[in-house]
Amino acid sequence: MTAVAHATGFSPRTGGTRQLAGTGALLRLALRRDRLMMPVWVLALGAVVTSGSGSLKSLYDTAAKRADLAESLSTNGSLRAMYGPVFSDSLGGLVAWRFGGFVAVLAAVMSLIIVVRHTREEEETGRQELLSSAMVGRRAPLTSALLTAFVANAALTLIITAGLAGPTGSGSGALAVGLTIGAIGMLFAGMAAIMAQLTESARLAKGLTAAVLGVAFVLRAAGDASGEDGSSVLTWLSPLGWAENVRPYAIERRWVLPLLAAAVVAQGAIAYVLAGRRDLGMSFLPARPGPAEGRIATAAGLARRLQRGSVLGWVVGFFLAGIVFGGMAEGAADLVGDNEGAREIFERMGGQAGMTEAFLAAMIGMFGMIAALYTVASVLRLHGEEASQRAEPVLANAVGRLAWAAGHLVIAFGGAVMIMVMAGLGLTIGHGGEFGPIMGAVLVELPAVWLLGGLAVALYGLLAKAAVASWAVVGICLALGWIGPALDLPGAVVNLSPFSHLPKLPGAEMNWTPVLLLTVAAAALVAAGLGGLRRRDLQT
Repeated sequence: MTAVAHATGFSPRTGGTRQLAGTGALLRLALRRDRLMMPVWVLALGAVVTSGSGSLKSLYDTAAKRADLAESLSTNGSLRAMYGPVFSDSLGGLVAWRFGGFVAVLAAVMSLIIVVRHTREEEETGRQELLSSAMVGRRAPLTSALLTAFVANAALTLIITAGLAGPTGSGSGALAVGLTIGAIGMLFAGMAAIMAQLTESARLAKGLTAAVLGVAFVLRAAGDASGEDGSSVLTWLSPLGWAENVRPYAIERRWVLPLLAAAVVAQGAIAYVLAGRRDLGMSFLPARPGPAEGRIATAAGLARRLQRGSVLGWVVGFFLAGIVFGGMAEGAADLVGDNEGAREIFERMGGQAGMTEAFLAAMIGMFGMIAALYTVASVLRLHGEEASQRAEPVLANAVGRLAWAAGHLVIAFGGAVMIMVMAGLGLTIGHGGEFGPIMGAVLVELPAVWLLGGLAVALYGLLAKAAVASWAVVGICLALGWIGPALDLPGAVVNLSPFSHLPKLPGAEMNWTPVLLLTVAAAALVAAGLGGLRRRDLQT
């Protein structure tokens, strides 16, 4: 008993309550800091599930249509790899299949961002040291971070449960979906808490947690591709596989939920033990010392060094996703069948060509919108370097602001080209079609990607504090492209996204006018942003 108390730090000598002193104040501070970000995440994810139920209900309004869809999905290995198997042909079962896994992954992303933001990021910036000099216990920061993630996931669970109970007619199934998604969010909150103890930088903690999430997705996908009932060993090696095996709206396996809860508790205990065995600001995986003599001679070289891991991850992810979606293209017509509603959605997303071309065009458009996330993140690395005061030592040397910014912008805009090319190569391999038309369709998406990246540059250069608003713009464009066709939104609303103006290739005729206009607009935004950066003071 004494050994356990010593390991966890909750010994009678130190006092467990003293270790948690100030937790309430830190929790209130965290909720105040996240008063905008957290509600946006929670409401957006809840809206995806609840609006998705309405969309599926309008598309498959009879039991026969839902049964045919479930049967066709069960025999499509590529779709099982992406979304998992279908355990019920009820409306609730289809909602859980189509949106449950997707939203669970996004809940995991939300949770890891929250936990790392309020643990390792606070230590990295030095704010935690100031707080710890007051009446703040050793484990209060970690506890408040996990409680903040719990608040977010609990709110998401309630919204999903309330939003699905009415349309699907089953409160039990709705609760199972909500609890599963919330449990996955908390499980990766615990994983992020562990990584925050192991690493010295917030960026690495997020990256390692995201890598674990990626491995979990790959294991679940590989297991589901090999079988129709989710019983593969690979599926059970992944927590995402545990989540799908709760089987909401089918013969529910509620005993899986305690398994997820036990994993959350175990990860929290590990994080507490690690937190008690390190000094503030230190880690168990310290950064490797650099070479005795510097190898980075230019600002562009530093930018490449800082962002090479991110670019590599996006390249590999787009290539593998391209192979998967390419393999699904030929089965698109069989999947849609005689359902005119589903066919119209694909046509709105991918044009009026045949279903295979429409499916490819729709997937290419989605790749473009996701690539915009990479570009904006890469551009905003400039803001991160400035806010953390790492830019000042660089600019104190014989390095101009434009040269410093150009190093990151080349990676942001050039990297978008690279990852889209790899997506096109993956689609070509998976689909087995001609390389030229698919690659041309992929490259046509770049002007819209660059436009959103240019907007991020303009906001950063002209008004740095508003730079994070570029995430909201990309999120709106993603929502319009993904949900807009299903909801049949008015053209004036859909056209707010630059992606809606591009020709829907392959299948449609090429139209160079919007491509050139978007490219010119992107260049103008970049020029405006660089002009503003050159004139303004840093950190203003």
